[in-house]
Amino acid sequence: MIVTFDIIILVFLVIAAIISLSVKDLLAAAMVFGIYGFLICLLWAEMGAVDVAFTEATVGAGVSTVLIIATILNTRRRSTD
Repeated sequence: MIVTFDIIILVFLVIAAIISLSVKDLLAAAMVFGIYGFLICLLWAEMGAVDVAFTEATVGAGVSTVLIIATILNTRRRSTD
């Protein structure tokens, strides 16, 4: 049961990484990056490293995603294309 859960999380991690790298919209890439951080948090928690999972949840999936999205929303394009 646990092995199948690990494989499912790893498959979703690879899918999230590929989507995050291939998407053209920066806001969508930042959101997928947050999902990636949450999935890696689940993986750390399942492996028994609860302290690392908590840190990843707060920093990786929480604070850094919010800062990236805020930065994207506060920047403006110089060109009109």
